[in-house]
Amino acid sequence: MATCVPAGIGTLRGRVSDCNIQRRRRTGSVSDMPFKRYLQNEFSWSKGVSQVLKVQRCEFSVPQLYRKRKLFKVVSACKKDGSTKHFDFAVIGSGIAGLRYALDVAKYGTVAVITKAESHECNTNYAQGGVSAVLCPSDSVESHMKDTIVAGAYLCDEETVRVVCTEGPDRVRELIAMGASFDHGEDGNLHLAREGGHSHHRVVHAADMTGKEIERALLKAIVNNPNIFVFEHHFAIDLLTCQDGSDITCFGVDTLNTETLEVVRFLSKVTLLASGGAGHIYPKTTNPLVATGDGIAIAHRAQAVISNMEFVQFHPTALADEGLPIKPTEPRENAFLISEAVRGDGGILYNLGMERFMPLYDGRAELAPRDVVARSIDDQLKKRDEKYVLLDISHKPEDEILSHFPNIASMCLQYGLDITRHPIPVVPAAHYMCGGIRAGLHGETNIQGLYVAGEVACTGLHGANRLASNSLLEALVFAQRAVLPSVDQMKSSSLDLTASNLWPRPVVPLSLGNDVRGKILSMTSELRKEVQSIMWNYVGIVRSTMRLETAEQKIVEAEAKWEEYLTQHGWKPTMVGPDICEMRNLFCCAKIVVSSALSRHESRGLHYTIDFPDLEESERLPTIIMPSSLVHSTWSSRQLHKQPLCQ
Repeated sequence: MATCVPAGIGTLRGRVSDCNIQRRRRTGSVSDMPFKRYLQNEFSWSKGVSQVLKVQRCEFSVPQLYRKRKLFKVVSACKKDGSTKHFDFAVIGSGIAGLRYALDVAKYGTVAVITKAESHECNTNYAQGGVSAVLCPSDSVESHMKDTIVAGAYLCDEETVRVVCTEGPDRVRELIAMGASFDHGEDGNLHLAREGGHSHHRVVHAADMTGKEIERALLKAIVNNPNIFVFEHHFAIDLLTCQDGSDITCFGVDTLNTETLEVVRFLSKVTLLASGGAGHIYPKTTNPLVATGDGIAIAHRAQAVISNMEFVQFHPTALADEGLPIKPTEPRENAFLISEAVRGDGGILYNLGMERFMPLYDGRAELAPRDVVARSIDDQLKKRDEKYVLLDISHKPEDEILSHFPNIASMCLQYGLDITRHPIPVVPAAHYMCGGIRAGLHGETNIQGLYVAGEVACTGLHGANRLASNSLLEALVFAQRAVLPSVDQMKSSSLDLTASNLWPRPVVPLSLGNDVRGKILSMTSELRKEVQSIMWNYVGIVRSTMRLETAEQKIVEAEAKWEEYLTQHGWKPTMVGPDICEMRNLFCCAKIVVSSALSRHESRGLHYTIDFPDLEESERLPTIIMPSSLVHSTWSSRQLHKQPLCQ
């Protein structure tokens, strides 16, 4: 077992088998202190991140994994052979962060955009609310900062927050210049919505389909760019890394083409991970099926530092199918999101007795931050033994509802519910990972040549709870900030284009036969549901030490059972398949979330535990998951083969 070490605390605790947890001390006071006093905080996550990541880096050897392609453009000069591609930049993920970055670095070299499904299938595409930015004269950067830090339970990094809130408006204007169409008011100015936790109207949106509109504009620009090549249906297996002492450098990624089952290797001078979150470690999530924590897992296996994974944001209002007049004929792959903007626009929450309950929990009522609203709904459901609550917007004018929320109205109407006349049944669902791969102010990681942006990254912006509509903003800002250091890295890279054979290739197990593969897939599917159920029941909105320890043990047992079953049926550690690789990543991320939650002895933001119900100033520290020795690690936490030494 590895050791979880809260920095500055004398005791050591045995924890999950594949990570060391450390906490970096910060100065300052807790949530009821004056805001200006918080801003005097001496510790800067972003200033110190490079030094922290280097100083605390562990030494060990590392293995890797792989994935493949469907081209938007014909690759000619970029390929050495059919199974190895060479690019200046590799971008893993086709959401707002990956596409925005690709468009900028394409000015300096060739770019491979590697995406797990179709290009549009990403969390960005499902984002309804919008992008928060200071675009109104009555608003201010300081106000946006304060809202962000208060929502983040004072665990945010001040410098990161200032950078994002300051640079955000320009990033939004760039989107508009690229052709993204946002809603305007009758005065011709951008219509700015207000969402929970915001003190001003500052959310730019395209009705309730903002992410879809942004994705449309970016993909159009991508298709028209001759330097960008899109590889769809390519599952990222592992990063390709070399080690020089304690220094690790990334030289690309191995992928699996899920349509042809061909392993394809991408060698690149710079790699950006922008692969989104890990919502599918839970059974109820607003995330698309692709969000299985692949980026976090492959980075962890490559020895990247991970942070704040205990802070899983549960969106308080996902559509509750049980309360619809016409039930869906099949279970949803992901929960349908009822946007934060519905509450921001005046929506009121009731229990099934039609009692408004939010004022009982928080003076901000329905406009309280998401963690407060989700816990309040959870409490109502448990106290009243009910399956869902009701969100009512029907008191607003019909034309206003339909113009602001056409997508939500249309979806509900498919199931016999008219939201202009009746309340919407809602229930919390896993929504967003506030933790991820620890990044500096330019998206840099402790691995040279590896940058991160979007939900996969932990920049310090969100702290213990993300403020509504700050996620798309963060993705835009950090995608842009990573460009210049990436270009410098590309120009100075020592990547040898003949280096492809440094790493053994993984194997697609066609030799096992259909019957054996069918049994393995069936067992994996069952275990996936089991792990998701464990996470929902024991690592959900309200936690306890006993339940977290139970989850830890159950996940360890499930993984051991899975690995034993695979071994008995001839599966070798070097073999890869889409479902198996995905399950491997789910195990990895689930264990990291549980071990992170166990290390935090307080309730802050999204992490609420009945054993430590109060905020503790001594605990106001980011959780740091250091790479650990691989001696006792499991398959989910180590790469498929030993990495070579840098020449």
